Amino acid sequence: MKKVFLFVAALTLCLGAAAQSIGKNELKEIQGSFIKDASTVALQNVLSHNTDINTLASNLSNEGKQDTYFKYEVDVKGITNQRSSGRCWLFTSLNELRPVAAEKLNVKEFYFSQNYDSFWDLFEKSNLFLEDIIASAKKEITDIEVVTYLKTPVGDGGVWNLFVDIAEKYGVVPAEVMPETEFSNNTGNLRKILNEKLRDGAWTLRQMAEGGAREKALRKEKIEIMKQVYRILALCLGEPPTEFTWRYKDRSGKVQTLSSTPQEFYAMIAPKDFNMKTMVMIMNDPTREYYKLYEIESYRNTWEGFNWIYLNLPNEDIKPMALASIKDNRPMYISCDVGKYSSRAGGWLDTNLYDYEKLFGIDISMDKKARILTRQSGSSHAMLLIACDTDENDVPLKWKFENSWGPASGQKGYVLLTDEWFDEYLFRIVIDKKYVPANILKMLDQKPVKLPVWDYMF
Repeated sequence: MKKVFLFVAALTLCLGAAAQSIGKNELKEIQGSFIKDASTVALQNVLSHNTDINTLASNLSNEGKQDTYFKYEVDVKGITNQRSSGRCWLFTSLNELRPVAAEKLNVKEFYFSQNYDSFWDLFEKSNLFLEDIIASAKKEITDIEVVTYLKTPVGDGGVWNLFVDIAEKYGVVPAEVMPETEFSNNTGNLRKILNEKLRDGAWTLRQMAEGGAREKALRKEKIEIMKQVYRILALCLGEPPTEFTWRYKDRSGKVQTLSSTPQEFYAMIAPKDFNMKTMVMIMNDPTREYYKLYEIESYRNTWEGFNWIYLNLPNEDIKPMALASIKDNRPMYISCDVGKYSSRAGGWLDTNLYDYEKLFGIDISMDKKARILTRQSGSSHAMLLIACDTDENDVPLKWKFENSWGPASGQKGYVLLTDEWFDEYLFRIVIDKKYVPANILKMLDQKPVKLPVWDYMF
């Protein structure tokens, strides 16, 4: 027995050596590594009086090497502004349709009401949340699935398939039919009160389920909660129209009058090749196996809608398809990590913009896979891919986005990115199947690998 005790004690001491506090010797070693030579003192003086790290880390050798010319560019007009909201996905999806709508209506420019579809997006997300709460009501409230639902009941962020679900169910309307409000432009307080109401409703539903209430009673209560959700949205965003009459001037200057429902209007202006059957959602995620189909559970906004189902491909397969689409005057929905190596004022995304390593004298060497798995990088913003510049062999050099931050941002509303930045920080792209090679299209017949609602990438 004594030998066992001594073995356990020795093992404890051994394990303890691997995890310890910072002692005097360790602190002395760490402090000794910071040598205050002249250049270090000068750098310390600079950094202690200027917190704009991007300006201090700006790479001088990179300046003057960027031009704004593109060999291939999609014909687009007009810049939108999502203001202080997370609706980039909605703006981007509608921006893809704006030139098509302008052509069909014979107008110089056209703008949709993002507020209209945002209303229905938040409404449907609320219903999906409550249905998820009912479906998981027998699970512990500490279960990771329930925790994920309750952490953020609804948000105004999203992806392309969410737009398709909403547009096909509720349609779209011109901007003048349901204008923006203060709450649609600045969604923080709206999301705050809406999520409080939804958590309150979730608690009620779970208490009812715990008390033995059947699904019929739970769904009856859900409808009562949804009435309050509708009231919140209608008060903050306005009540969406079921039909409208819209007057506008065509290219010849003639005043036209259009009477329609939102659903009829969408059917009139939406291309036949803009739906879940004709478009492919693609990811570049090096943390998972390529050439596999994946599906994220409950990653949609309507209960009956489509989850985000994507084909994971390396960038060397994605770029030729994207270039083919641009050459054919077709823009593409993309999403990326827009905050990395970004000059918002200059409108450039370039991995050589800033040299943080030389500024601080440190090593930052994570690749894309490591950045994703450590949560250092992930998809944060959607834009429209509209241009590509290539070398003499038609190999991409740089790309161009149409953004939704207004014309004062970037290069009059547009953002340019190097091909190297594309590799490192672009994650999602939605493209017409006609630009996808036949051997890759066959991969869509796979049964998708299901990913949970708490997946690290989403």
